[in-house]
Amino acid sequence: MSQPVSHLTRPLSVGIAGLGVVGARTAQLLLSPLTSHPDLQLELTAVSARSKDADRGFSMDGVDWVDDCRDMAQRDDIDIIVELIGGSEGIAKELVEQALASGKHVVTANKALIAHHGYHLAQLAEGAGVTLSFEAAVAGGIPAIKLLKDGLVANRVSHIAGILNGTSNYILSEMTATGRSFDDVLAEAQEKGYAEADPSFDIDGVDAAHKLAILAAMAFGEQVDFDAVQIQGIRDVSDTDIAFAGEFGCAVKLIGSAERDGIRAVRPCLISHTQPLASINGALNAVSYEAEPVNAIQCSGPGAGAGPTASAVLADIADIALGRQSYSFGWPVSSLSEPVNAPAGQARSRYYIRLMVTDRPGVLHETAGILKDLQISVESMLQKGQSDDRPVALVMTTHETQADAIEQARLKLCETSFVSGDVMVLPIISSTE
Repeated sequence: MSQPVSHLTRPLSVGIAGLGVVGARTAQLLLSPLTSHPDLQLELTAVSARSKDADRGFSMDGVDWVDDCRDMAQRDDIDIIVELIGGSEGIAKELVEQALASGKHVVTANKALIAHHGYHLAQLAEGAGVTLSFEAAVAGGIPAIKLLKDGLVANRVSHIAGILNGTSNYILSEMTATGRSFDDVLAEAQEKGYAEADPSFDIDGVDAAHKLAILAAMAFGEQVDFDAVQIQGIRDVSDTDIAFAGEFGCAVKLIGSAERDGIRAVRPCLISHTQPLASINGALNAVSYEAEPVNAIQCSGPGAGAGPTASAVLADIADIALGRQSYSFGWPVSSLSEPVNAPAGQARSRYYIRLMVTDRPGVLHETAGILKDLQISVESMLQKGQSDDRPVALVMTTHETQADAIEQARLKLCETSFVSGDVMVLPIISSTE
């Protein structure tokens, strides 16, 4: 879209708003030689954060401190503003809007901001002739967005699937490896810093949904639509579910998936050990695309953390400096179509169903009858152990069926006298979907 900015008589000037672990690491790297590329000359001019006195591991000598980050949008000596504050509203949104309106390039790692306001912000950037880049907003150090913009630019993407949240993947991986409960592993993840004190965005699937909404918009040339994503987190996945999944030759993973026909979902799934995503463990992320003519491609790596995320931020800064700017979502704003929202109930899949039942005669017959009435075909059924005084797990897998029918079955089973608690229903991914 433009020529390298090396024609400037000074190095390209950067201002950073937000000096958490990612912002501090980005600042450290900008203050050190990044590359010998002759056109990549960068200078950290100003920073802004809540506290000026915190030790962030780099010297502030020669770097201006700005009390109100929004003031950087009006400074003539700043070319790129890096927004690392977070949040979809408030000061982060105001800063980005003001920076773009003032003709400054913006680089951000703020997936919530882009998922909720990406179309509006892309309009501002395009109208001002500047770049809005957000590689770091999705999958940390994995170039998931760059792959769509560059490597797959000549492809028609039909399907996206990914493990997009490292916290959830770490918890599920540890539950699988150790047999421990969700609550136990979550507490450990918080102690180790893999999970926030309030982990809701991660374990409830919201963080992954933000990222999926962004990827879907870019892959399918649509306006970003977070509200179209159906979300189910991992809070209710038990060690029982993990163990049964293993018996079926599967792992449990929080998978974000999007189809060109409009179905978007983040949900825990049983995924066959034969599928590449099943082997992505710990805090790693992975994204796979199905496209024509490339067929299928997957990339994986660290999805969060100071180094990987700062790497993605710096890649966007370098692209701007080297004249590699492109449209925010890979397409001109005017060509982004209205989102295609297919009813989630129309999706078809095989399913895993787990219910805790009173161990008495007739339970299997009544359960099978409910499923039969809804034309749900059972593939396998397992019940282990016996107990006169506490519920036992009854687990089934189904042949492919429609999501609406499975939800009706779940509700009917919850109403029976022999089911204790809720009924867990998880899709089964046995082949690339």
